[in-house]
Amino acid sequence: MEPGWGRDTGPGTPPARRGRLRIADRVLVRIAALAARDALGPDRVGEVPRVSVVVLEGAARLRIGVDLPFPSDLGRWAAAVQAAVADRVGTLTGIPAREVVVVVEGLHPVEAPDGG
Repeated sequence: MEPGWGRDTGPGTPPARRGRLRIADRVLVRIAALAARDALGPDRVGEVPRVSVVVLEGAARLRIGVDLPFPSDLGRWAAAVQAAVADRVGTLTGIPAREVVVVVEGLHPVEAPDGG
């Protein structure tokens, strides 16, 4: 048998000998961008969400730049993006999102639903 396969890879094997999984930062960026886009819905305005990520001590810190419609409840939009990103990153990668900062980088005027 080749080293690394077989009896020396079971639960009694020290973790350092079993290997490890590393998730690239760009994977977290992609997951966060898709989660933010989904939270903004199909009628989103402006550019696609811009994401940066840093992983320190097993937890992620994310910055999400978004464009939002105006007038609208900006706090509600930001909270929805923050919750969606934190949930999706943690669920899909097992890396907790310690901090998710949503930055409104642009406002795009939209007509009020009543046409005024």
